[in-house]
Amino acid sequence: MNKENKDRFYYNKEFLGSPEGRSVRLLSEYYGPFQRFRRNRIQDTIVFFGSARLKSEEDAKAALANAPKNISKKKKTILKTDLEMSQYYEAARKLSFKMTKWSKQLKHKKKRFIITSGGGPGIMEAANRGATEAKGLAVGLSISLPFEQSGNEWISDDLEINFHYFFMRKFWFLYLAKAMVVWPGGFGTLDEVMEALTLIQTKKLRKQIPIVLFDSHFWNNVVNWEFLVEKGVISRSDLDLFHFCDSVDDAYKYLTKKITSTHLRGPNF
Repeated sequence: MNKENKDRFYYNKEFLGSPEGRSVRLLSEYYGPFQRFRRNRIQDTIVFFGSARLKSEEDAKAALANAPKNISKKKKTILKTDLEMSQYYEAARKLSFKMTKWSKQLKHKKKRFIITSGGGPGIMEAANRGATEAKGLAVGLSISLPFEQSGNEWISDDLEINFHYFFMRKFWFLYLAKAMVVWPGGFGTLDEVMEALTLIQTKKLRKQIPIVLFDSHFWNNVVNWEFLVEKGVISRSDLDLFHFCDSVDDAYKYLTKKITSTHLRGPNF
């Protein structure tokens, strides 16, 4: 690097990494993804949220089959639970495949309703995998974390976008989203869906976004929605902000119908 460039602050890594350079870093996490989406001609997305810990059925079966004979009862129970929970990985993969096939048939200059995940393993991998297997684009909005894998092999070239700031990553989850599918997950999944519901409830997010909570049994055990209504902390009408689906076919029919009426013909067209 020549001296002229070295003296400029925007080439100075020490400055960019400092507290004073934070605003520049934040802008980079806005304009960088904006450039990626634009050059790949992506107009909007369908976001899949869910646990990073879930395994594919193949991997879960292999782990159980290859477990030592003297494995503890507790560890064997964990492996059996992993196999049970793998149903959601496979369902996410199938729904992503079907939604990608559907979106590819649309007549449009730009790429519509591209499957987007948090770019990690588990449900995120399943979402990207299904889209790639359908020969579509797969976006991964990953984040750098100290003890978790970032990225997966099914994200399309040029579309693994790695963030440092959680709130900038969340911005990009929501900014282009035209639908969300929320699969069983933990704190991160709960954080993401509750923030989306809050923004819609408070009219900060004005576009109509169908939100699917996959597996009513899981979500009704995690959140007592009726109790929230009973105690007056949410309104009965707030329950209309999301929709339960218990099968891939149900989710596919609901999403394609809602997206068509809202974003291909309706108020957000």
